[in-house]
Amino acid sequence: MSICPKNRTSKARRNQRKANWKMGEMNLVKCSKCGALMLPHRVCKNCGSYNKREIISVDAD
Repeated sequence: MSICPKNRTSKARRNQRKANWKMGEMNLVKCSKCGALMLPHRVCKNCGSYNKREIISVDAD
């Protein structure tokens, strides 16, 4: 015997389940060195540091 649904799922009930699948807002934190907003656990694009250490050198424009 195969699996067979007892009743048909309506379009409204089906779409209610899919309505909560969306992207949340980004979590931004302040850089510990320069104070710019950045993604957590990433190298800061403003000063090039991670965990208060300079990882990459960023030229000042």
